[in-house]
Amino acid sequence: MLQLLALHLVAALAAPTLMRVFGRRGFFVLALVPLSVAVWALAHTRQILDGNPVHVRVEWIPSLGASLDFRVDGLTWLMLLLVGGIGAMVLFYCAWYFASGAKYLNRFAATFVAFAGSMLGLVASDNTLVLFVFWELTTITSYLLIGHYFERKGSRRSAMEALVVTVTGGLAMLAGFLILGEMPGGSYRFSELVADPPAGSAMLGAALVLVLLGALSKSALVPFHFWLPGAMAAPTPVSAYLHAAAMVKAGVYLVARLAPGFAENPIWYWIVLVSGSVTMLLGGYRAMRQHDLKLLLAFGTVSQLGFLILLVGQPDRGIALAGLALIGAHAMFKAALFLTVGVIDAAAGTRDLRELSGLARNLRGAFVPGLLGVVSMVGLPPAAGYVGKEAVLEAVTDGGEPRHWVLMAVVVIGSILTFAYGMRFLWGAYARKPGVADTELEPEHIGLFIAPNLLAAAGIVAGLVPALGEHLLAPYALTYPVGQPGHLTLWAGFGIPLALTVLIVVLGSLLALGRSGVERVQERISPPVDADRTYRDSMRQLDRFSAALTRYTQSGALPVYLGVILVTTLVLVTVALFDGDVRIGEYRLWDSPVSGGAAIVIVISSLLVARARRRIKAVVLMGVAGYGVVLLFALHGSPDLALTQALVETVTIVVFLLVLRRLPAYYSNRPLAASRWWRVAVAVLAGALMSFLALAIPGTRVHEEVSQHFFAEGYQFGWGNNIVNVTLVDIRAWDTMGEIAVLLVAATGVASLVFLRIRDRGVERIRDRDPDGAPGWSVGPRPDPALRRLGDPGIPATGRRDQQWLPGGSALAPYRRSVIFEVITRMLFHTMLVLAVWLLFAGHNAPGGGFIAGMVAGVALIVRYLAGGRYELGEALPVLPGTLLGLGLLLATGTGIAPIFFGGEVLQSLRLDLNLGILGEVHLMTTLSFDIGVFLIVVGLVLDILRSLGAEVDRHGEAEGRAAPDVAHDSPRSTVEDTDMRAGATLSGSAPESRAGEDS
Repeated sequence: MLQLLALHLVAALAAPTLMRVFGRRGFFVLALVPLSVAVWALAHTRQILDGNPVHVRVEWIPSLGASLDFRVDGLTWLMLLLVGGIGAMVLFYCAWYFASGAKYLNRFAATFVAFAGSMLGLVASDNTLVLFVFWELTTITSYLLIGHYFERKGSRRSAMEALVVTVTGGLAMLAGFLILGEMPGGSYRFSELVADPPAGSAMLGAALVLVLLGALSKSALVPFHFWLPGAMAAPTPVSAYLHAAAMVKAGVYLVARLAPGFAENPIWYWIVLVSGSVTMLLGGYRAMRQHDLKLLLAFGTVSQLGFLILLVGQPDRGIALAGLALIGAHAMFKAALFLTVGVIDAAAGTRDLRELSGLARNLRGAFVPGLLGVVSMVGLPPAAGYVGKEAVLEAVTDGGEPRHWVLMAVVVIGSILTFAYGMRFLWGAYARKPGVADTELEPEHIGLFIAPNLLAAAGIVAGLVPALGEHLLAPYALTYPVGQPGHLTLWAGFGIPLALTVLIVVLGSLLALGRSGVERVQERISPPVDADRTYRDSMRQLDRFSAALTRYTQSGALPVYLGVILVTTLVLVTVALFDGDVRIGEYRLWDSPVSGGAAIVIVISSLLVARARRRIKAVVLMGVAGYGVVLLFALHGSPDLALTQALVETVTIVVFLLVLRRLPAYYSNRPLAASRWWRVAVAVLAGALMSFLALAIPGTRVHEEVSQHFFAEGYQFGWGNNIVNVTLVDIRAWDTMGEIAVLLVAATGVASLVFLRIRDRGVERIRDRDPDGAPGWSVGPRPDPALRRLGDPGIPATGRRDQQWLPGGSALAPYRRSVIFEVITRMLFHTMLVLAVWLLFAGHNAPGGGFIAGMVAGVALIVRYLAGGRYELGEALPVLPGTLLGLGLLLATGTGIAPIFFGGEVLQSLRLDLNLGILGEVHLMTTLSFDIGVFLIVVGLVLDILRSLGAEVDRHGEAEGRAAPDVAHDSPRSTVEDTDMRAGATLSGSAPESRAGEDS
């Protein structure tokens, strides 16, 4: 199972490259991936029929009781066949459906395979939390697939509608799972929940309501049914797979999975009965007035989904067997019908049944699957749909209880509507209509007809062997608690079920023949509540409420925001302190007078920061305070913390200066005296509270410190003497995973605020600079660009590395260059890189590690940028920051996931012992690759900041300089002097004057 999931992941990642290389033929290769799932399921058929489910368990987070549990029984086996088999058929169909050279096929193929893998994990999961993860993955990937044509407003709106509804239901379902897992007798495993359901209580009822909300929203049952017809904005292959065989079946699957344990619960029973019945009838009613073939099938799908949940949610074994049979039948005939509509749309250029005429004769390749699919959908022999419907009628008529009569009435009325809209589909798609000329058709490739015909034929073949279907599905149906085993048969003899079938056919035919009158009646009757309109109105009101609330709470004043946070913290913590028994333990003012001196420096610099009016002065004073903290860490024996603080402080100061060159030199007018006092009061109280907590918290410990065991375990399991680094990459690696993810998000956010163009346009290097377009400085007259391009030996090639070591400096004005700084840069840059590598590899046993090494390399890049400007940054590291960030995250994540495939746990480390002969023994830990990932992410973060707040702002300034040459070039000396007076600092040659955020 894990191998199949990994195969889908690899295929999804490789799909864009595959599609670029092979074009539409890449779909043939990708179709093999879901096909492997169906083949795997068929290969394990005998084992599952013998009552031996396939079970795979991998420990994930043992401390939380979370594990990757996968269990394949009869129900999962059926779903794997549908997810894999129909997925392969749809991908095969895509190779001819999409036009050659169609846009965004790379993304479509990758997302489609990722969705198939998510559905595989969803139906195979035996752990409720793991199922939720895959549940949300299907939501995200379906959102991308529904919104494939994102240029269209309707596609975007439909995708968002589906996302909001299904995510909301999914979160409710997660809450239900948590209650089921934590309540007495509960569990996070489906097999345990069903085998021994928790005792009835109010909490159990609440949990079942929440879980069913998730199932109903995913399967588009009332009141969440409105998102499915809107999702028909997706390409037809998406509709055929997601909305017939896969995604919408997730809710049906969840109900069928839990029904053996909870179907007799009254809350469960009434929710399933009411929602399933109303959905079946409403969907069939709405389908009868649709003119778009795809929308007709969409509302029919809504009706059928209500029918399926109504069946598999009952406690009866016979009804459950019929429901399982109809799950398979529905997937086959509805996928075939959607694909057939895709053929009709491609050939005729329309799906409006009022404009289609004569297709039964002129498009026979689409007529046959349409006919066979409708036969199965309406329940006519010998199709699989007929076998399932007859089994339902037999089960409800033999039940004898009042609820069975209710079920029989709903099934009969719903089946009449199904027959009517099924005939409407046949008439609308294929009949020759009076007054409508035969539709002109475009020739279509024969391959486009293969998938719908095979699926439609499979529905007929399955109906011809009902005994085989009963043999395969009955074991799971027997897990339901009530009634006698059901039967699947083509002929059950004369009786009530046959009479009901005849009634359905007759009344359904009359409704289909009187379609015009039915449409007129429906037009006169306006529903009291329109779910789609209600949703849109609700979202509109939510937007208005959010805007009003934002105007009230987001004043735009940072002091107000900070004041609210600090006051809230003061109140809550103070109340907690009064309620608890808090005592201050033993403490020392300092270990040495140097510590006291450092503290005094920190306090004085902090006070001066608060009083500073020049921005640069405030930054410098903050740096003084930061370096004072570095001294405290060093004095207390924390070299790793001291190194980290020093490097972070250095990078922070540079980042502040990069930003300040685009801001006024002075702060705005100081606040009024009245407001200063409350700011001082809040600041003093917050500082006093934090100081008190620092003294009190160590004395309130009631348990032994966990960190006391880190020293022994760090060496025993992490094989490292540097406990700080071992803790980061091994003992508490989960924390580090979260922190590097935050770093990546921060890098993306910072750059997104600055870049006003596509970020992946490439790295700007001096050799790519246009000598006429970009500002630059050279001695003597500027050479003819034509001669430069021709390679005139008299023209120096400023971009060649063999000419000068800091080539980017040639683009800077002479008064912006420092010979001393450039010489120092030449001396230190490579030394700093070597030091970074040493810190990276030595950090497991000595001060250092991936983060510190990355910061050292980042400082080296900063020095190179400050010495040579934005072009020098491209010469120093000609790599896009996103590449480093992505590689780092991939390496760190891969290191964490890899142990699973070897029987280990997530983020489990492994020691490799190497004997190098005379060089001695070397012990390597797999956590080194995790640390390298951290290193790459930190370097990528610094590079992204330099490219955005540095190089990109430089580019903005140069653009403004070209717009005002009298300032940028004619009087350079006065420019820099004016800059010093107004902006406070100028780095790397940017034009100081700014209109923040303005681009050329």
